[in-house]
Amino acid sequence: MRIKLLHIENIAVIEKADIEFAPGLNVLTGETGAGKSIVIDALSAVTGARVSREIIRTGADKASVTAEFATDDETIPWFEDNDIDLDDGEIIVTRKVSADGKSTCRVNGTPVSAAQLRELGAELIDIHGQNDGRKLLDESSHLTYLDSFGDLNDALAEFKASYKKLRDKKTEIDKLSIDEDEKMRRIDALKYQIEEIERAKLKSGEQDELTARRELMRNASKLTEAVESAFESLYGGDNGAVAQISRAQVELSRAAGYSEELQSLSERLTDARYTVQDISDSLRDIRAELDFSPKEFDDLEERLDVLRRITRKYGGEEEALDRLEQSLSELADIEDSSDRMEKLSKELNACVEEAVELAKELSKKRRASAEMLEKRVMSELSELNMPGVEFKAEFTTTEGEYGLSASGGDEVRFLMSANAGQAPGRISRIASGGELSRIMLALKNVLSAKDDTGAMVFDEVDAGVSGIAAQRVGEKLAKLALGRQVLCVTHLPQIAAMADMHFEIQKSVAAGQTFTHVIALDLEGRKQEIARLSGGENITATTLSSAEEQLAAAEVYKASLRG
Repeated sequence: MRIKLLHIENIAVIEKADIEFAPGLNVLTGETGAGKSIVIDALSAVTGARVSREIIRTGADKASVTAEFATDDETIPWFEDNDIDLDDGEIIVTRKVSADGKSTCRVNGTPVSAAQLRELGAELIDIHGQNDGRKLLDESSHLTYLDSFGDLNDALAEFKASYKKLRDKKTEIDKLSIDEDEKMRRIDALKYQIEEIERAKLKSGEQDELTARRELMRNASKLTEAVESAFESLYGGDNGAVAQISRAQVELSRAAGYSEELQSLSERLTDARYTVQDISDSLRDIRAELDFSPKEFDDLEERLDVLRRITRKYGGEEEALDRLEQSLSELADIEDSSDRMEKLSKELNACVEEAVELAKELSKKRRASAEMLEKRVMSELSELNMPGVEFKAEFTTTEGEYGLSASGGDEVRFLMSANAGQAPGRISRIASGGELSRIMLALKNVLSAKDDTGAMVFDEVDAGVSGIAAQRVGEKLAKLALGRQVLCVTHLPQIAAMADMHFEIQKSVAAGQTFTHVIALDLEGRKQEIARLSGGENITATTLSSAEEQLAAAEVYKASLRG
C-alpha cells in the first residue's frame, strides 16, 4: 500500500498543489513556517481526522484533499464490509470541507462517513506526529504498545469478556447487598406500587376507549336527536326512504320485461334499498348505544380519574404495566435474596477464578513479549547512536479488586537508562527530547514489522537530534523504507540526503497573500536544498560540495541495504 498522488486545494496557505509521491523514502523540507506540516494535516484530513473550517484558505469558500493509493491486495476487508468496489488496486479518497464546517467524504466515488473513513485511513497510513513522542511519557499507553507488539489482542479480548461477566455478577450482588432497614423500606415501596397498579386493573388502550365513550355521552342528546331523525327519514313508515324505494323498485320491475335499461335501473334500485336498509339497521344500533343512565356516566368519570392518576404517576398504561412487572421481579429477588445471594456468590467465585486464570495466561504472554521487545528496541536504539541505552518493561500487579482491571492483571511501564552503569528509570525523567524521538522511532520500526499498514508518515521525528544521531535516524528511515513507503518532514540534511524523492516546500507572498508551493527536486535542486539545511542562506561552493558528498554517501548506504 502506498500513496501515489496527493491533491490539495485551499488548505491553509496552499492554494493548489499536486504531490506525486514515490516508493521508498519521501522527504519534505523547507524553511520554518513554509507549510511543511500542512501536507501532513492534509493527509490526516483525507484519512478521517477531525477537521474544521479553520483549515480553509483565507478568501476561499471550501477546501478539498484527494489522495490516490495503490495496493497489490486484491481484497481489502474494509471494502467488502462497506460494499464498495476496489478498482484495479486503486483507492481514491476525497475529503471536502465547506465554509460552515461540514465535510463530505468519498471513497472510489462512494459517499462514506468520517467514521468509516477513519477506519479505512488506519489501514492506509500510519501518521507519527510531532506530539506522538510525548505519548511515551504517558505510562498508561505502554501496555498498549506491548500488547500490539505481542499480537495479544485476541487474548486480551478473551480476558475482557470474562472480566465483564465478573463485573456484571458483582453488580447483581451489590444490588442485593443492602442493609435490612433499606431492604424493608424498599419492600414497602415495591408492595405499594404493586398494589396500586394491580388495583387499577389496567388494560391496554382502555383510557382512549373510555375517553371516546365519555365524549359520546356528553353529546348524547344532540346525537340521539340526529340519529332518530335520520332513522325516521329512512325507515319511518310509508313515507320513509326504504318504503319509497321499495315501491319504486316494484314499479320498475313490472316494466323491466319490456326494456333492458329499465331492468338495469330496477337492479340498481334493489341494491340501493339494501344499502339504505343496512344504514337504517346501523342507526338503530347506534341509537341503542346512546341509551345510558347517569350512573354509567358517573362510573365512567370515576374510572377515568383512576386511569389519569396512574398514567400521570407512571407515564402511561404500558409504562405502568412495565413498572408492575419490574416491581414484582425486584420484590421477588429481594424476598429471595438469601438464596439468590448464595447462588450469585458461587457464580461470582467461578467468574473470578476464570478471569484470574485468563489474566495469568495473558501476563505470561506479555512477559515473554516484553523480553523480545526489550531486545528489539535496544538493537534499534543501538543503530540510532544510543549504544549504551538500556530499555526495560517493568511489570507490577494491578491494584484493582481481585488484582484485576479491564486490561488484565498487569500494569506495565517502560524504563530506560541512557548511559551505561545508570539504573533504568522512568522515561519521563531520563529521556531528552532527542532520545524521546529516537525511542519512538525505534518502537515504530519494531511495531511496523507486526502490522500491514501501508505508508508511514513522520512529522519532525528528528526533534532534538543532531550530528551522528541525525545520521543514524536517516539511515533507520532509509532501512524502514525498504519494505514500505515512508514520508518524512525534516530540517536535517542527514535525513534529507537519504530520500528517494525530495520535495521542497516554498512560501511566497503575492498581492498581499501568502502562497505555499510543493516542488519535486532534481539532483541539482537537492544539492541546493541540502546545502541550505547545512549552512543556511549562505550557500557556498564548500556547502554545495558537502551536500554532494552527503548525497553520494547516502546512495552508497542505500545500495548496501539493497544488497
